[in-house]
Amino acid sequence: MLRYVALILLILLIALEIKLWAGEGGMRDVWRLEQRLAEQKIENQKLKQRNEALSAEVQDLKSGKDAIEERARSELGLIKPGEVFYQIVEPQPGDKKSDNGN
Repeated sequence: MLRYVALILLILLIALEIKLWAGEGGMRDVWRLEQRLAEQKIENQKLKQRNEALSAEVQDLKSGKDAIEERARSELGLIKPGEVFYQIVEPQPGDKKSDNGN
């Protein structure tokens, strides 16, 4: 009789262990969620840095004309009256122009 009770308890213990390690909400799911949490923290940190950079840029644009002028020059190609604009075009690696005039 005692032997049957021990066998039943052992089977029950094995079933509970299987549920703990492999079942829904078990250790495998916990590990997976911890991995996703770590990935999300990294993504949040990247987004936080991007937001801080954008916030600093907004503050710079609000506070001074230098940032607005720099942006207008670089993005729109604007120049001040009396300035001369020079554009240097780098040759492409595939260009076959000869230096001796042929």
